[in-house]
Amino acid sequence: MTVLRIAFVSIKPGVGKSTSGIFLCKSLQEIGLDPLLADADKGASCLGWMQDAGGLSHPVIGQAITTMHRTLPGLEAGRGAVVVDAPQLEDHEAIARSALVYADVWIFPLAPGGMEVRRTMLQLRKKLDEARDMREQLGRPRDPICEMVLMTRTNRPYATKTGPDAEFREALTEKGFRVMNTVIAFNDDLYRQAYGFEVDTTGTTYPAAAKEIIAEWERAQA
Repeated sequence: MTVLRIAFVSIKPGVGKSTSGIFLCKSLQEIGLDPLLADADKGASCLGWMQDAGGLSHPVIGQAITTMHRTLPGLEAGRGAVVVDAPQLEDHEAIARSALVYADVWIFPLAPGGMEVRRTMLQLRKKLDEARDMREQLGRPRDPICEMVLMTRTNRPYATKTGPDAEFREALTEKGFRVMNTVIAFNDDLYRQAYGFEVDTTGTTYPAAAKEIIAEWERAQA
């Protein structure tokens, strides 16, 4: 069975990478994929979450290293998916690049806003091209199987046709980014206040995000 390798990557912190990693792993587990979550962020938010919760239903390991593209394949046995919570590229580029080299699915969490689009356009593309160069040098396919933007902290729990969320989606699409249909709405009760507890995906859109990621991953390989 091919392991689903996912990396959550962003230019800056505060876009929901760690929360998305925790909740997506829970959703993947509910599907039956037995995920491993690799916390590659030096802030160790996911490891802290697991510790404060007294353990989670899926394992979390520390991987804040620049060689995870070499170490993680040896930890895949028995797993259907490995999810990497990578650090922000602007501060820990070498570690985040290692996550991009390892993963076959690149997910970019972004909150709607003009500044987010600008920073993404100016910085993310260049960093992704550098990761592609490294993949090629190491004998990996230059491009991942798929890459998508996950809109987080949105105004609605669904993709809207008008308003700031829709404008954000349109701006990213025009720049060549594939934006996921599933969005993660702003909801502190479901996410921020869940820190330190076992995860419950009820009422969230992460199960839908998991299904969309898997469908896109499978479609791209067909």
